[in-house]
Amino acid sequence: MAVVATGFFDGVHLGHRHVIESLVSTARERGEESVVITFWPHPRAVLQKGARDLRLLSSQESKISMLKELGVDRVEVLPFNPAFAALTAEQYLRDIVIGQFGGTAMVLGYDNRIGSDDLSCNALIPLANSLGIQIIKLDAVGLVSSTQIRLSLAEGNVERANAMLGYHYFLNGVVVGGKQLGRTIGFPTANMSLYNPLKMVPMHGVYASEVVVGFRRLRGMTNIGNVIETHIFDFDADIYSLDIKVYFLRRIRDEKNFNSIEELKVQLAQDKQVIESMSCD
Repeated sequence: MAVVATGFFDGVHLGHRHVIESLVSTARERGEESVVITFWPHPRAVLQKGARDLRLLSSQESKISMLKELGVDRVEVLPFNPAFAALTAEQYLRDIVIGQFGGTAMVLGYDNRIGSDDLSCNALIPLANSLGIQIIKLDAVGLVSSTQIRLSLAEGNVERANAMLGYHYFLNGVVVGGKQLGRTIGFPTANMSLYNPLKMVPMHGVYASEVVVGFRRLRGMTNIGNVIETHIFDFDADIYSLDIKVYFLRRIRDEKNFNSIEELKVQLAQDKQVIESMSCD
């Protein structure tokens, strides 16, 4: 027997966390398992609704990890394909929620819609009740949506995005070789190749950042342009081919073109000074 929440949960933001906290607490009260049913790939990629412009806030792996950190007993990933997309709300509840996972109750956010017939939470209640499933409907938590977070990142407003996520937005990948110009002027950079090419990259510019390499978390500044490159403060180890995770704290300026190497060096020194004067919050 299980209490179920269902959705894509991209980014596992504060709105999602409200649902998951209710899921976990309700399941514990009922002595049942808490189960998140999610999907892959993103429905837009299958239904061809703006698939070319689709960018994700979290990889499948990080999403599952965050959900489990919130106390979920099981995360089930179902393949989203045309046959799955064609399921009506009744078929989804009967065959998937009850048939596959033994669902007795569902926790739904205020804007959850289910099935090819796109039933709203209110429309689902009598249907679910007729099938023996209790619907637990939650109120909205501020203006939090994956779409709003993506828009904030596209504008470079990582502080607003972070406030809606409940954590600092991050990119992760592997350190690859670059032109090594920064090293010649005292600002070596780690160039990142993203593990997930669909991951949403914030607007071009220079950001205050924190960087995780190995077991160390260090301060730095990250430039997003044609490449994603990070100067890690007070750090000069060889980290080529190692994993790197960059957390974005604040955008401090636009990209600039410089007339000389010396002009670039002066600007980088100013950027570093600005970031070092900031709090780490």
